[in-house]
Amino acid sequence: MIVGIDASRAVSPHPTGTEMYSRRLIQALLSLGSGYHFRLYFRSAPAPDLFPGAELRVIPFPRLWTHLRLSWEMARRPPDLLFVPAHVLPPIRPPRTLVTVHDLGYLYFPRAHPLLQRLYLDLSTRWNARVATRVLADSEATKADLVARYGTPAAKVTVAYPGYDERLAPVRDPSAIAAVKTRYGIEGNYFLYLGTLQPRKNLARLIDAFARLRPEAARPAIYLVLAGRPGWLYRDLFGRVRRYGLEDRVLFLGYVPEADKPALLSGALALVFPSLYEGFGLPVLEAQACGCPVICSTAASLPEVAGGGALLVDPYDVEGWAEAMARLAEDPGLRADLVERGFVNLRRFSWHQCARTVLSVIDALSGHPVSPLDQSPGKG
Repeated sequence: MIVGIDASRAVSPHPTGTEMYSRRLIQALLSLGSGYHFRLYFRSAPAPDLFPGAELRVIPFPRLWTHLRLSWEMARRPPDLLFVPAHVLPPIRPPRTLVTVHDLGYLYFPRAHPLLQRLYLDLSTRWNARVATRVLADSEATKADLVARYGTPAAKVTVAYPGYDERLAPVRDPSAIAAVKTRYGIEGNYFLYLGTLQPRKNLARLIDAFARLRPEAARPAIYLVLAGRPGWLYRDLFGRVRRYGLEDRVLFLGYVPEADKPALLSGALALVFPSLYEGFGLPVLEAQACGCPVICSTAASLPEVAGGGALLVDPYDVEGWAEAMARLAEDPGLRADLVERGFVNLRRFSWHQCARTVLSVIDALSGHPVSPLDQSPGKG
């Protein structure tokens, strides 16, 4: 049986969350030895050996690649099943389809997206949920949203928790952490945010909370480090920092290479993740993997993902965020406890486990018995 996968989002040179999801999940599916023939579709050629064991179909096209070029490929040479892990199903497609819906945040916070982007997200996600044979959701929270907001039958949706990069580990070498801090101009202790700079991430309230950090908790000087690509309305954050006179203590790093993440996380007092909505929240797991304490919001899937390994704060409670940061700055015992609880929580997540869940859905769609998978202890 041929399983086609839209892998166009898996080859970005600077992958964001859904793009990394696509790459890691495809690689995990290929590693399982399921007996399916995987055919991957790309808009541009992937790096050599990125997806060993798969058939690669590079089909360039300047615009509307999914709607026109991938549709034409489906009409001319269809697979038995098409899986779209990070985008929208093409209008022309085989009878059996599987698609991942990552979140419906645009419905809860419409002003956090430009109008055209919001309309596209709504239409494309409705289309995916309606026409796909089966739907994958990153969390129980996203599944509940699909059922409540789009009327998707609950039996049609399977929750498959994403994994994280299991090569991530605490950086124990102080010189390695010092080198990364020097590279980014961080001269003291710091709280770290990782993610796109956009309104849904609630960074304005995080800056407000940081400005209220009580003086005894901020000695010696503590920095707030915001690492991530600029998104919509990100410039408003600069004005907020200037109004507080915090230009020397709130640092904007821009996109951070994957290679720098472990040291940045390992050196931080905590990851601060105040999002108003997340379909999953991968930075929480990345922080836990690097031995970094976590403060995250109580919104949507974040308590589900963080498990017992984080301080949870209402995303609208500015004073609560200021207090949580003060507690972490002043209490090394609390930081150590959160780190240990984070390591325990990580056992629930792996790309191999995610791939096994996805493969069970493919098995059900194909009418085949469950694929022979390696269920040995410690395998993801």
